[in-house]
Amino acid sequence: QVQLVESGGGLVQPGGSLRLSCEASGSIFSINPMAWYRQPPGKQRELVAAITTAGRTNYADSVKGRFTISRDNAKNTVHLQMNSLKPEDTAVYYCNAAIISSYGGNWNVYWGQGTQVTVSS
Repeated sequence: QVQLVESGGGLVQPGGSLRLSCEASGSIFSINPMAWYRQPPGKQRELVAAITTAGRTNYADSVKGRFTISRDNAKNTVHLQMNSLKPEDTAVYYCNAAIISSYGGNWNVYWGQGTQVTVSS
């Protein structure tokens, strides 16, 4: 069984910063990629940022230059540093990972439970 557990959400003023973390645990052989998605109120879930095992990154245009994704492959963790936060960044943020549990096994996609980020004065 694989679990993704997020932490680090909360309430922050516009212009502030937050750091989200996600740790994958359980039966893990390999993880690639790891990503953060978000779902604003009343809207669909959208990709925020993704990172491969090799460190290649991809960002939504709306967060480029403000958010930074990073990962620690040895600890099966991914982080999202969010700076210069705006009210429109308010959403539930979800960790996402494609994981293979054993050599030669199938890739499966897992989601965390979500963490609320609210940007408001």
